[in-house]
Amino acid sequence: MIDLKRALNPTAPITTEAEAIAAARASAVAIFLGVLWGIVGVIYLMTAGQAVMEAAVATATAQNPEAAGMVSMMAQTALWMSVGLVVIQAVLGFVQWTKPNIVIPIIFALLVAFGLVSGLLGLATADQSALPEAARTPAWQIWGGFAVMVVELLLHITGIRGAQKLDKLRFAAAQDY
Repeated sequence: MIDLKRALNPTAPITTEAEAIAAARASAVAIFLGVLWGIVGVIYLMTAGQAVMEAAVATATAQNPEAAGMVSMMAQTALWMSVGLVVIQAVLGFVQWTKPNIVIPIIFALLVAFGLVSGLLGLATADQSALPEAARTPAWQIWGGFAVMVVELLLHITGIRGAQKLDKLRFAAAQDY
């Protein structure tokens, strides 16, 4: 049995194929964590987030009445894109779990790193005081998203290392055969 703490540690040495598979699957765990956070976001958009979207529509229509139809359509598009991305993420997580490879962890590590950087830049440059209180993103969603992304990044780094080692071990085994 593999020690999960050791297998999910991005700096732990990986020596066997079982450890490499477990480390490569850490990326799938990160993806499933992202799926769970995405589901939380979709539930928020379908419940309390509706008020946020309505407040944003009201703000946009007060400034530009012609934009009312477009803004409400964009809100629905954002909801359905969120659902679609959660489904795509779940499928890729399943693929990474069943057939660990290096491509999926690299793509997701880049996406998570981009999300962290853009989120921090957005937080540093955005002035939400101009928005009405109802249209602001809740603090729990902002900081929870950052926490999830940091954990995901660590797990994806572990997944990259595990997939690399798995390729090396399997290549060496094929050469010995």
